[in-house]
Amino acid sequence: MTSRAPGTTFSRKNYRLSTEPEKSKVAGIVNSKLLNDYLHRIFPIADGTQPTAAYRKHLSFQNLQEHVERLLAEDAVSEDGQDQGVEGRLGPSTVVLDHTSGFEGLLLVDDDLLGVIGHSNFGSIRATTCVYKGKWIYEVLISSQGLMQIGWCTLNCRFNQEEGVGDTPDSYAYDGNRVRKWNVTTTNYGKSWAAGDIVSCLIDLDEGSISFCLNGVSLGTAFDNISRGSGMAYFPAISLSFKESVAFNFGSRPLRYPVEGYRPLQDKPAADLAKAQKLLGYLKNVIHTGIDVTEGKLVEREASTWQLQGEPTVLITLAHIFNSFAPLMCKVYLVEDVLMNFLLSILEGGGPVEAHPLIQQLLDLMWLLMEDYEVHECLKQLLMSLLRAYRFSPIVPDLGLQIHYLRLTIAILKHEKSRKYLLHNVLFDVLRSVVFFYIKSPLRVEEAGLQELIPTTWWPNRFNKEGKESKEIKDETAEERLRRRAYERGCQRLKKRIEVVEELQVQILKLLLNNKDHGGGGASRYIFLNKFRKFLQENASNRGNLTVLCPPEYMVCFLHRLISALKHYWDEYNMKNPLAMSSEDAYVPPQLFYNGKVDYFDLQRLGGLLSHLKKTLKDELASKANILIDPAELQAVTMDDLDEDEESAVSTAQRPAAALAIGGALARPSWLSSPTLGRANRFLSTAAVSLMTPRRSPGALEKVKVRTLNMEQRTEEDIEGSHGNEGLLLGRPAEEPEQPITENSLLEILDGIVMMYNLSVHQQLGKMVGVSDDVNEYAMALKDTEEKISRCPKRRRDIHDELVKSQKVFSEKLNHLSRRLAWINVTIYSKEKMLDIYWLLRVCIRTIEHGDRIGSLFAFMPEFYLSVAMNSYSALKNYFSPVNSMEELPGYEETLTHLAAILAKHFADSRIVGTDIRDSLMQALASYVCYPHSLRAVERIPELQRISMMKNLLAPYEQRPWAQTNWILVRLWRGCGFGYRYTRLPHLLKTKPEDANLPSLQKPCPSTLLQRHMADLLRSDREMAPSFLNSVLNQLNWAFSEFIGMIQEIQQAAERLERNFVDSRQLKVCATCFDLSVSLLRVLEMTVTLAPEIFLDWSRPSSELLLRRLAQLLNQVLNRVTAERNLFDRVVNLRLPGLESVDHYPILVAVTGILVRLLVDTDFQGAERATAVLLADPCFQLRSIQYLLGNTEPLVLGMASASADKKHFSLQSYTDYISQEELAKVEQMLGHLSEESKQAAASTLPTSEEDLCPICYAHPISAVFKPCSHKSCKACINQHLMNNKDCFFCKATITGVDDYMKPATS
Repeated sequence: MTSRAPGTTFSRKNYRLSTEPEKSKVAGIVNSKLLNDYLHRIFPIADGTQPTAAYRKHLSFQNLQEHVERLLAEDAVSEDGQDQGVEGRLGPSTVVLDHTSGFEGLLLVDDDLLGVIGHSNFGSIRATTCVYKGKWIYEVLISSQGLMQIGWCTLNCRFNQEEGVGDTPDSYAYDGNRVRKWNVTTTNYGKSWAAGDIVSCLIDLDEGSISFCLNGVSLGTAFDNISRGSGMAYFPAISLSFKESVAFNFGSRPLRYPVEGYRPLQDKPAADLAKAQKLLGYLKNVIHTGIDVTEGKLVEREASTWQLQGEPTVLITLAHIFNSFAPLMCKVYLVEDVLMNFLLSILEGGGPVEAHPLIQQLLDLMWLLMEDYEVHECLKQLLMSLLRAYRFSPIVPDLGLQIHYLRLTIAILKHEKSRKYLLHNVLFDVLRSVVFFYIKSPLRVEEAGLQELIPTTWWPNRFNKEGKESKEIKDETAEERLRRRAYERGCQRLKKRIEVVEELQVQILKLLLNNKDHGGGGASRYIFLNKFRKFLQENASNRGNLTVLCPPEYMVCFLHRLISALKHYWDEYNMKNPLAMSSEDAYVPPQLFYNGKVDYFDLQRLGGLLSHLKKTLKDELASKANILIDPAELQAVTMDDLDEDEESAVSTAQRPAAALAIGGALARPSWLSSPTLGRANRFLSTAAVSLMTPRRSPGALEKVKVRTLNMEQRTEEDIEGSHGNEGLLLGRPAEEPEQPITENSLLEILDGIVMMYNLSVHQQLGKMVGVSDDVNEYAMALKDTEEKISRCPKRRRDIHDELVKSQKVFSEKLNHLSRRLAWINVTIYSKEKMLDIYWLLRVCIRTIEHGDRIGSLFAFMPEFYLSVAMNSYSALKNYFSPVNSMEELPGYEETLTHLAAILAKHFADSRIVGTDIRDSLMQALASYVCYPHSLRAVERIPELQRISMMKNLLAPYEQRPWAQTNWILVRLWRGCGFGYRYTRLPHLLKTKPEDANLPSLQKPCPSTLLQRHMADLLRSDREMAPSFLNSVLNQLNWAFSEFIGMIQEIQQAAERLERNFVDSRQLKVCATCFDLSVSLLRVLEMTVTLAPEIFLDWSRPSSELLLRRLAQLLNQVLNRVTAERNLFDRVVNLRLPGLESVDHYPILVAVTGILVRLLVDTDFQGAERATAVLLADPCFQLRSIQYLLGNTEPLVLGMASASADKKHFSLQSYTDYISQEELAKVEQMLGHLSEESKQAAASTLPTSEEDLCPICYAHPISAVFKPCSHKSCKACINQHLMNNKDCFFCKATITGVDDYMKPATS
């Protein structure tokens, strides 16, 4: 017997045989007779019959090895006889993908040459072995459900980037993406596939047919009469588009769905398989056989109660078994077929995993009796097989297969030594273990058994005008109510089954987060933490390298399970330490962001780059946090001229040799080419085959700076701290309470969860809402069809039949989608998932609030905390309803108020420098004030913060993004302005309803409180009002001028005789300029209404000038829009797509609102001043005012008949939008202006041309400049001096302006 490992040597000295009963009681060694019986029971002869004691050979430990070898050799002879060449097959016995010459395009191939990812338009690759006779099968594991053609081809097939397998003669393919079969031509065939499916490809060269199976279900014969004969041999082959990935199983592992009569291309290792099965049988015999030393007999034992208990006889027997068994357990096929199935059988009895300690005992034995490298390889292959089996198991109603594999995973991870090895070396390095936390959504609900689970389907069929589901169900019929309740019961049944799987997934994470297992090195949690951080780095730093990124659908599930496990340990710590915080009050303390203990991999901080912040805020770090920045480190981080090639060379030298496969990332000998399960290590290119030699992935070609912080080397002390060392919490600022929060390691995991949400979870939550939208669209279509059927005349049978067909199609689609939606609502949008996202929102809010208190150091916070706060609120509001209502969440009102305070304060925070995050904050605030419940939250924040917010909103529009600011002010006013109570414009009501969730389509909800703050600020701050209003007028002038210029170009293009198309982008910009003009006019209306004295109290500086500028712009807008048969009219009548919002109503009512406030709703003196300024403007035309009420006169007599046919614009036509009181004011204004204009015309003296202003030629000269004595009117010089101090004419600097009086003529 050879030694197996240090500490497990079995020498004659330790285990001396004895026949003396009295010694057996002391040493535990049984007598020779009992030992002989025991060994014969454990190692029976091949035929299973036990000869009598007199005729069988005496066995002892001295001759046991020889006996075992003879038993194992019995089947080897017959195997040797079989191992001749296999007829019908040509090529290597180990079948892999041909990475030397059998491919076309750019491809990434796994190290085991069985997995492939497309990296070009349509790459193709074939296997190394072909078949020409017999029946053969291979399996393809679908990792992504995109465009692929899988099948067979001959050596003569030539593929390119456009034509692949099935597009040439003698190549045949199945395409589950388009549900077709291909052989030069194409026809419908099979079913659609999804990620996680297995396609079996079968070829019968005796009959000349090719067929396919999907998850073991035959799709029927795809091709028959295929070419056969001399020189015709078929290779397995695939063509796949960019990013698509699959893995092949030619027989190197047991086929998941073998087909009788068909042989895998690669033979199974029959000899080794027979040995392994036999040795496993011996192991089972040991487990079921006990030795009663006192009675001197063998006894049967239950496997569930078996324990080793240090019995030397049993231990030495097991050592002989493992001596032969251990080398076999390093082979993939045997691990999956023998070991995994045996371990699964142990758990088949049901009950909790703890009720099956045998698996723990077996793992103890493996570590004891196998070499370390053998255990390592065995565990790695075992977890690989489990992950593969879990992911590619079909969804069945009770999810029994997934539960089975997860239970075994838990049983293995319960073993401390195995868990730590797997964490250190396998779970995040070799495997994409995140797959264990994913529950795939069934694409085909019938196969998943959802029809049985949810027999009755239901969907909302009551909609409001915007097409949104109506929340009122009071008018629901009895039948609808029954259907809805039956559907909800089915959803509850489904939820209970999915919750079983989710609980098992959480158990796995609880095991990985265990921090009490200190035996044999650091606790599991700290190993997990370092690997988890590295996982986040991969996903944060490789946004363009899709082969490395974890798909968002996996990340969503991982996030929810991790939150559950984190809360468990957080509250467990809180129970033991009552002073610590509960998980409901969790937040991330701000010192994590600046003390350098947690790596954020160059993610953007609120204040910019970390290197810049360290340099500019080093004094604040020293004074507030007692953290000193090493000058050498500061110099290193600010140097951008480091040679990255040298850097990567140094880092590569520090890694093990196995890590050189992909640009320095750990090599993953992937058994499945997939972004989630392994790393593709070979880059194949027909353009440059030499790329295969260095074996670098395309992602490695982009240089990546190596971080100096090595996450792998951190210890528990570095994280948790000890003896005065605060670990991750180093540098606590004075503003932070001394109260302990929780264990430091949990804080870092919490930080990682927030980062995960930002990386891809939010994006996926938004994507899955599409299914709910589809249900609503089909439900509306079905309702519309049913209404048409009820209105269809009986004589039109043909139309009736077509409508019935449509009704049937819509009903079937809705049945399918409603069941699929039930699955998605349970796995993604359930109440529990909503509470997780809500908890995350509150974590971010508390973290931002704590960070804000520390002054300038707030700049160190990563941007993603603010992004997650905004996005998680958006998800709760838009994605989880109407299944779950946000109003039902605990502390909902308070949370809204806290978030409102954050948005109100930080959208103009000087500590935040990133333009993207500032824009996001502004957009979030703009959306916030559109909804009544969130607007009320803004009103609830402290008064000083409200005033500060309004002050920031009223800052001049120049030198900053002003469109969103203006939109916020408009939303605060909407509902108070003249004719401004609409949700959708009157002329758009008959068009297709838009998404009713859009902020712009919310009902008006003005805020009188914030309007009052605005009025107070404008009145009290005499400098703010002119600067703000001048900027608004400047932007209005620009926006309306741009709009007019663009509609001129559009009109010219439309009038050309040749066919032409107006650029859709130009139309969009044109509509945007119009919308901006309207919103700027509404802000002016708001200002005139709230603080009219800014324009009408001429004791205030700039008042008169502002009024003149306003009048000038209003007249320009009116003249352009109201001119008869003008440019605006013609473009509106074209009704071009993209210009739907451009119409007379929105812009004319905005202008009218300003005029009414200035001329009617003010005191006598104000009205007189406004009237005088308006009439004095040379652009004023009374006809424009008359146009508002439809009082137009044809300019030419010949146009009278044409004008009579045309329907004129009139505010009186919009009685649903404009009140009678408002119309009366317009009529009063028109009468007033008519009278005043007549008087002005009668009293105006003719002015000679020499006396007119040489700038505008509209007003008399009234000002003279100092010192140059040039002259103009006051309006022109005042407007000029706002932006420039140089004279119009001589460019001399103007030092003053005096009134000019024309000297009297003699």
